[in-house]
Amino acid sequence: MKIPFIKYQGTGNDFILVDNRGNLFDPKRLDLVRKLCDRKFGVGSDGLMLLGNSSEVDFEMTFFNPDGSQSLCGNGSRCIVAYAKSLGIVNGNIRFRTFDGIHEAVINGDTVSVKMNDVTKVEKGDGYYFLNTGSPHYCRFVEVLDKYPVVEEGRKVRYGGKFGEGGTNANFLEKKDSIVMVRTYERGVENETLSCGTGVTASALVAALAGASTAAGHCDILTPGGKLRVRFKRAGDGFTDIWLEGPAVMVYKGEVEI
Repeated sequence: MKIPFIKYQGTGNDFILVDNRGNLFDPKRLDLVRKLCDRKFGVGSDGLMLLGNSSEVDFEMTFFNPDGSQSLCGNGSRCIVAYAKSLGIVNGNIRFRTFDGIHEAVINGDTVSVKMNDVTKVEKGDGYYFLNTGSPHYCRFVEVLDKYPVVEEGRKVRYGGKFGEGGTNANFLEKKDSIVMVRTYERGVENETLSCGTGVTASALVAALAGASTAAGHCDILTPGGKLRVRFKRAGDGFTDIWLEGPAVMVYKGEVEI
């Protein structure tokens, strides 16, 4: 059986999207998820998303990392919102359900904004910050980010025992001129990605706590795949009204035999 899919990218974070309102794709087929995400033997992506029916919101989003694990995906959320609009199932005020609950979204021209959950706790460690923005994130400021060994250092953090069996994503930040630069090692992908939405969100909030944010109510983040903006309201060491904003671009359509 052949299933149609579409490929989207958000600042270089690329995803396979399947319209699964007809339940053609079995979400228990983790072997198929891993195969399709493989860049040598499959379509190749940083994750796979199923767009499903929902009786309470506009649609249901089911996200899989390339290893078959699940989490919230910030850039993936922005991409599936753009895809839902192309299918004609959303317009105006958008609401969808995913891994960590219901999210709101807004589309303004080429910019897709997704509201993230509030962050009430940020752990300050020895030279690092740790917080959860739908996925757990370790954040550390470094020097000369473009030459930093992100994969090597990220793996040390990812597989270190401090963050539990599930591990964590690792973000490395540098404030340069009027922007915060971020590179991310993503668990589930087990490599550096060109961008990570929940990591960018975490990094923006950490930058605000560290006095490095580009503005009082938002932070512009430059990833290897492009620029994103995170808007927020700070309340002490916590944050509310958090929005991740940036482009979501359709790359190509295809179909795959399963």
